[in-house]
Amino acid sequence: MHSRRHFLAAAAAGSAFLASAPLLAQASTRIGDVMPTRGKRTASTAEASSQVRGGRFRPSTRIGMGGAPAGNNFAAATDADVYAALDAAWKGGMRLFDTSPWYGLGLSERRFGQFLHTRPRDEYVLSTKVGRLLTATTQPPKTNWKEPSPFAYRYDYSAAGVRRSVEDSLQRLGVSRLDIVLVHDLSPDNGDMRERWTEYFDEAAKGAFPELTKMRDEGLIKSWGMGVNTPDPALRAIEVADPDVFLLACQYSLIDHENALRTTFPALAKRDISVIVGSPLLAGFLAGRDRYLYGSQPKPADADAKREKLSKLASEHGIDLRTAALQFAAAPEVVSAIVPGSRNAAQSAANAESMQVAIPAAFWAAAKRERLIAEDALVPASA
Repeated sequence: MHSRRHFLAAAAAGSAFLASAPLLAQASTRIGDVMPTRGKRTASTAEASSQVRGGRFRPSTRIGMGGAPAGNNFAAATDADVYAALDAAWKGGMRLFDTSPWYGLGLSERRFGQFLHTRPRDEYVLSTKVGRLLTATTQPPKTNWKEPSPFAYRYDYSAAGVRRSVEDSLQRLGVSRLDIVLVHDLSPDNGDMRERWTEYFDEAAKGAFPELTKMRDEGLIKSWGMGVNTPDPALRAIEVADPDVFLLACQYSLIDHENALRTTFPALAKRDISVIVGSPLLAGFLAGRDRYLYGSQPKPADADAKREKLSKLASEHGIDLRTAALQFAAAPEVVSAIVPGSRNAAQSAANAESMQVAIPAAFWAAAKRERLIAEDALVPASA
């Protein structure tokens, strides 16, 4: 278990920045800015009660750190900023670190590994992904990553492909085993696939899924699942394989949650499969950014108005929108963890701090009364 003093050390690192950061109504859109944390602090909620439920592996912390910013999404980050973000996350009690070969074409894994390989391996949960194989090139393909590593990629969901991908990741990360391996981006929102995602799924069902189960039996990995932005691939996977945990990004947030709440979550819970919620802040939208997710999905017409109303309601109850969004995403029992990204120490510290705020029950009651969240949505007080 991680004590309150661990969080306080991280919070101190970013306190000066947090004190001067603007509220949402006056928010800056500069990369790396931080929404100030508001509200009365309570005991840490970073830890989950167990790593194994129903025989399946679950992450041991309620909040972890997502690795897309370490791969230079939206803007290039320095090595120093990424290491500081990882250090603040560690000091804040986070023990789940999620990355991928895709993030920066290997850059995120190398940065995570440079930090994590010096930490006791049994003290943290490490998650990465398979589905793309990297090869060195002097002409990297055009991607959305800023200043990525000099690698090309190709999709490979075969047994041999995922075995090689895991071995490559182990080398980039500098570790001997992985806790979670996720079949990545096998989804219709993937611009490289679109309607062809079902062809790749069939390859994975015959190759990747049984091979990952074999690696789990070997002890090379502790668990496996899928890391996808839409529900259909996850729901299809549980019908043909035996996964343990899914990272569902872009599907469960403070302003967009009803489908996952009523369809995806119950289906996974029946099989004791837990969910790691990716993009709980909608790639920064719920922390005051102008962007909404990653551009692959349209912004709902009412998103701006709903965000403004929720922000105003949060302010009236003495808290901030980011804190409400993070705790909301972590509330359902099927959710084992959330993994917001951070690109500097202040953001990591703020995310950890948000999980210690006592959100008044009146805030959640008002949000439901004003139909800003679903009436049957699980909230921290009732989770």
